[in-house]
Amino acid sequence: MKLLLIGHGYLGQAIARVFREGGWEVLPVSLSGGGGSIACDVGDPVQAGGLPAADVIIHCAASGRGGADAYQQVYVDGCRNLANRFPGVPLLFTSSTSVYAQTNGSVVTEDSPAIPDRETGRLLLEAERITLDAAGVAVRLSGIYGPGRSVILKKFLAGEAVIEEDGRRFLNQIHRDDAARAIFHLTILGFRRAVFNVSDSQPLSQRTCYETLSAMFSRPLPPSGPRDVNRKRGWTHKQVSNAKLRATGWQPEFPSFPDAAAAIAPTL
Repeated sequence: MKLLLIGHGYLGQAIARVFREGGWEVLPVSLSGGGGSIACDVGDPVQAGGLPAADVIIHCAASGRGGADAYQQVYVDGCRNLANRFPGVPLLFTSSTSVYAQTNGSVVTEDSPAIPDRETGRLLLEAERITLDAAGVAVRLSGIYGPGRSVILKKFLAGEAVIEEDGRRFLNQIHRDDAARAIFHLTILGFRRAVFNVSDSQPLSQRTCYETLSAMFSRPLPPSGPRDVNRKRGWTHKQVSNAKLRATGWQPEFPSFPDAAAAIAPTL
């Protein structure tokens, strides 16, 4: 089996590794063409039209920290061009749980309203719609962390973390390797026209998270401060449920963030 992997960054490289371990041939694609990948801007229909055929396509390219214009180019135009170039080929698009804008601490499932308050979130939903119309799968990823990457833990260890207000806001995360394994799992099962949340099994309030880290690393609890309303993913307060994904037989190796924190700390 052959995978056309659009995006060869932090998550993409982990996906490539998992699929290769499963016996797949992986054709990675990136904007720059570095690291042995095919150079292609999938937002350009001419360039996308030159991509090689494959049995499955996964779109996990990053927006390069760009705003709405980048989201339109990479996600919306990219998914449309891939769907047009490869009709009938299973397509999986990695979206984000930022499409859920709930602020009341409620549990959100794939059936919960997804009404993002930012243009970037609305563009992700449009890319999801294109993917689903092409009989594809959209996976909504929580905040990705793993070896060499964890904003929460890095700020905590550097003494720069702040507990927003009373710390009630829930943190929804997923370990990079658990996300890659979930994507492989869903691909093997052959789902079509489906949406799945990819998140760990234990959303933690910000205060609980920092209290756990304080005990684990023998560090003081961060001070309290105002909420950060300028967060890239928006200020939300929700508990993302992974029950639908777990019902398919997937289980995270790291059910909660503290399960991986000690191993990640030396890599930051």
